[in-house]
This record gives sequence, C-alpha cells and structure tokens, in this order.
Amino acid sequence: MIFEPESLTTPQLLQYYVQILDALRERGIIRTSNGPVGDYAEWLVAEKFKLTLENNSKAGYDGVDKAGVKYQIKGRRITKHNLSKQLSAIRNLQNHDFDFLIAVLFNEQFEILQVVKIPHEIIDKYARYREHVHAHILVLGANILSEPTVEDLTAQFRD
Repeated sequence: MIFEPESLTTPQLLQYYVQILDALRERGIIRTSNGPVGDYAEWLVAEKFKLTLENNSKAGYDGVDKAGVKYQIKGRRITKHNLSKQLSAIRNLQNHDFDFLIAVLFNEQFEILQVVKIPHEIIDKYARYREHVHAHILVLGANILSEPTVEDLTAQFRD
C-alpha cells in the first residue's frame, strides 16, 4: 500500500489521523485522545515488562509490576523540527508515587532511539519545578544518562 499524503487536502489528512488513532485505540495501544507518543510508550513498556497499567486518571505512576514496583513512563518523539529531550510534566514529584521513571525516546518514524530506567532519587536530583505548569520538568541529558544507577534498556526493546 502506497500512502501519498501530498495528494490529500489538510482536512483529509486530519480525517486519516483520526481513523488511525481510533484503530490504535481499538487495538489497545493507545488509551487517550492525546497524541499517541505517551500512550504508545506506556503500552510498549507494559508489554515488555508485564506491567499492569493504571487507569488514566491515576496520579503519580502509570504501571506496577508483580512485585509492586511502581513506574512512571514518559515518551518523547525526537524530530528534525524539535530535538529536545524534555519529558512531559512530572506532577507531585515530592509525593514519591513511583519508584522508577522509564523514558522512551522515539525518532520521527516511532522507532526506538533509547529507553532508560531512572530511579526516583535521580529524578529528584535533576528535575526542576516550573511554576507555570505546576510540575517538575526533566530533560534527559548526558548528566542523567551518566549516573551509575540509570539503566539503559534500549537493547531489550530492539530484540
């Protein structure tokens, strides 16, 4: 099947986008009406590590494993228009609702660039509170990736 988006009008492209999101929701890959990056990251991590995903309204963490370890999962799509590795807002960080944050970085085609598992104490150390979003913001930089307790899981997701 050849998809030629340049031959479609803007409304047609948006209609295809809606149909694609609906199909992904029916397959259980996405769970919200937001952009699919975060939901896709949650689904991938939950599938790989057999996590039970919490309801979307659950604050503080996204999934839990059989041992009761709680995970916050963040996805970020890196594009030629936006190379930032800033993860989405981390709310109520001080409550220590999760044990680990797993960050999934995708390229423009939703291929996995990197997956890392970060202990909560590293998030505490590097995340910065931003009043305008009432949350902590974390940029996945070399300072975090060089921490000895941060685990690179990328190879496990490329199998």
